[in-house]
Amino acid sequence: MIPLPVLAIETSCDETSTAVLDINNKILSLRIFSQVDEHSKFGGVVPEIASRRHLEVLPQLVKEVIEESGAEIKSVAVTKGPGLIGSLLVGVSFAKGFAYSKKIPLYPIHHIEGHIAAIFLERPDWNAPFLTLVVSGGHTELLNIEEDGKIIRLARTLDDAAGEAFDKAARMLKLGYPGGPALARAAEDAGGKTEILSGQIMRHSDDFSFSGLKTALRNRIAKEPELSKELSSILAASFEEAVVDNLIEKTLSALNKTGSKKLAVVGGVAANRKLREKMKELANNKKIDIHIPDKKYCTDNAAMIGSAAVMRHREDEGYSWNAEASWNILELNRIV
Repeated sequence: MIPLPVLAIETSCDETSTAVLDINNKILSLRIFSQVDEHSKFGGVVPEIASRRHLEVLPQLVKEVIEESGAEIKSVAVTKGPGLIGSLLVGVSFAKGFAYSKKIPLYPIHHIEGHIAAIFLERPDWNAPFLTLVVSGGHTELLNIEEDGKIIRLARTLDDAAGEAFDKAARMLKLGYPGGPALARAAEDAGGKTEILSGQIMRHSDDFSFSGLKTALRNRIAKEPELSKELSSILAASFEEAVVDNLIEKTLSALNKTGSKKLAVVGGVAANRKLREKMKELANNKKIDIHIPDKKYCTDNAAMIGSAAVMRHREDEGYSWNAEASWNILELNRIV
């Protein structure tokens, strides 16, 4: 096991987060600084602004979690990738300097590994093997975690991630930023009304693809001289339902193929109410164990990064300390 307590740092995109964790993934303190208001005027994340804000707030957030925890930090865990390279560099550089100054170990963590490790924040008894659906703004994939922690990728998106598709749909419908939550709120206003979007969703493949569905939405909007609020809500609900149903369909197929009795759904989109409800219904019908982290642990946070360090790093596994914008999760030796 790594030396504890561990200071964890997450700066892969536009949330700056720090945490201190102790044995059994106990969170001693956690801070999350969101940049949503600063990026909303641009309709999306501006990398230069994101990295600058990380640089400004990270030292204070580190100070706050250490003081609140009252802990003597014995190791550091930091997201080294994948993500926005400028944002990653801020976190990695700070972590290197902190670890060097204290003469304590530094553990580089894969961002998606962190999302999966969020499971253990609430379910320390959870163990492999299990199937996990990773669904976020940048990733959509089905991974089978074998008993020895080895990762087998069963499916991935061939174009947009589900969260990215939600963001683009929200932009088309002029619903605001961040797109995923805005789309979900608009869908709630539809009162259960939906339309069938004649988009091509890949049903002959294990992989995901949402580009056809986006095209169908764009074409449907183009038919309206003016998009009313009511129709906008109905189309938001229709798009959300189509994406969620596709995620359910592919997950069910993977469960049937693997025979897995445990399912985890992680990542920012796992906070979506409709997806959570339908996944729990699927698990109930299949009579399998399911865990979807609390919404505060679905979005980017440092607690999940600390959890990944606690669960996996029992020794130095030889990963580079350098930030990487792209980092294939299959390169990890194991995940738990």
